[in-house]
Amino acid sequence: MSKSARQTAILQILARHDALTTTHLAQLLAVSQETLRRDLTALQAQGKIVRHHGRARAIHADNIDAGEPFRARLKSHYADKADIARHALAWIEEGMTLALDASSTCFHLARQLPDLPLTVFTNSQPICQEMARRQHITLLCAGGELDRKYRCYKTPALASLLKSVDIDLFIFSCEGVDANGDMWDPTAHNAGFKTQLLKRAQQSLLLIDKSKFRRASEVKIGHLSAVTQMISDAPRCPIAN
Repeated sequence: MSKSARQTAILQILARHDALTTTHLAQLLAVSQETLRRDLTALQAQGKIVRHHGRARAIHADNIDAGEPFRARLKSHYADKADIARHALAWIEEGMTLALDASSTCFHLARQLPDLPLTVFTNSQPICQEMARRQHITLLCAGGELDRKYRCYKTPALASLLKSVDIDLFIFSCEGVDANGDMWDPTAHNAGFKTQLLKRAQQSLLLIDKSKFRRASEVKIGHLSAVTQMISDAPRCPIAN
C-alpha cells in the first residue's frame, strides 16, 4: 500500500471511531509502528488528526473537545514553560496594559510577574487569583461562564468589552502550530479569545514549547504571521513563518 493510500485509510478508520491506540491502528493496517508514526506525524502536520498519549483521533467538524484540563497542562513540560515565561518578562514595562490568555504557560508568567503598576486583562481564573495578590496591578477579568476544565471564562460580549480597553501587549500560547504556520486550540471560545486579542493588541507574543510544533487541534486561531514575536525552547522555528 502506498503512503497516500495508507494515510487515506487511517483517516477512514479514525472517522469510524472516537480514538484508537497507535498499536491497534498498526495492527489494522498491517504496518510497523515506525511506519504508522511517520504517517500520523504527516497527518497531524496537515491538521487532520490529533494525537494524545499514544492515541490518535480525527479532527471532526462537530468539534469534539479532547484538549487536556488545565491541571494536566500545568504539569506538562513544567520547567520548559517556566523558563519560556521568564524570558517573556523582558517585554513587560511599567504602565503597560497586558492581555494574558488562559494557558498554563501564561500562568507561569503571572506567577513570576513583579508587582509593577500594570493593567492585566485575562480570561483565566488562576491568573485572576494570582493577580489579586498584587497591590499595584489593576486586574480586568473577562468574566462570563466559567469553564472548569480549562479554568477560563467564556465571554460572549468580548468584542464589546475590548472596545474600552487598549491592549499594548497580548501574551498567549496555543495547543499547536501546524506545518503551514497555522495556530490551533481545542475549543472555540479559547480560540476566539485569542483571535480577537491578536487583532486588538498593538503587539503580541506567542509562548510555545517545542512539543507543540507540527501539531493541530480543533479550532484555528490564525497564522503565525499575525504574531509579533515568538519565544520557544526550540533551537529554531521548525516551520516556515
